[in-house]
Amino acid sequence: MLTTIEHCTGQSPTTSIIWLHGLGADGNDFLPIAHELALPINVRFIFPNAPSMPVSINGGHVMPAWYDISSPDITNAQDETGIRRSQGMIEELIALEIKRGIPAKSIVLAGFSQGGAVVLHTGMRCEQTLGGIIALSTYLPLQSPLNNERSSTNANIPIFMAHGTQDSIVPIETGRASARLLEARGYSVDWREYAMPHTVCNEEIDAIRKFLLKVLQGPAQ
Repeated sequence: MLTTIEHCTGQSPTTSIIWLHGLGADGNDFLPIAHELALPINVRFIFPNAPSMPVSINGGHVMPAWYDISSPDITNAQDETGIRRSQGMIEELIALEIKRGIPAKSIVLAGFSQGGAVVLHTGMRCEQTLGGIIALSTYLPLQSPLNNERSSTNANIPIFMAHGTQDSIVPIETGRASARLLEARGYSVDWREYAMPHTVCNEEIDAIRKFLLKVLQGPAQ
């Protein structure tokens, strides 16, 4: 089981947001966003720490990573074993939240960059009907097997994707192509673009807040 950092916005959470960081970061990276979103509902934010592993593109340097990256073209020579291993670890966290009394429909998967790739991959295949997916500055990995592996229970899952037009780490066209692919397969994608590099901006956070309130059925804001 992954180690995690948790933050609850109130007593007796009724919803859970599992938020994955990017390559080389840890669970603390997005902890401030739990405060910035200022959600008026009782949410348990879960920020898991990726395991440390050698990352090929960084000369084999050991760092927190959800899977290995071996090429500047992140859609090429993908680490299928690592991606699926991370999928299994996130599914364990989902199962734990359900065991803690949170309905699957009240669980949202969120992630940035590499973490966003993992939540897209996992959400498409999850057997429980989740509340939504937030995928920031990222792309959909392992696209070829998706048709045979995707779960019918999440065929209508709400998806929020956002990307910076100046992103030099994950080119925006890579994100756009992933959104188009998902839409072509019948998924509803709320796609947003912002004039920013590989990061998150205030306007984006406001859009995420509105998305979360909608999918978690919070009060209208």
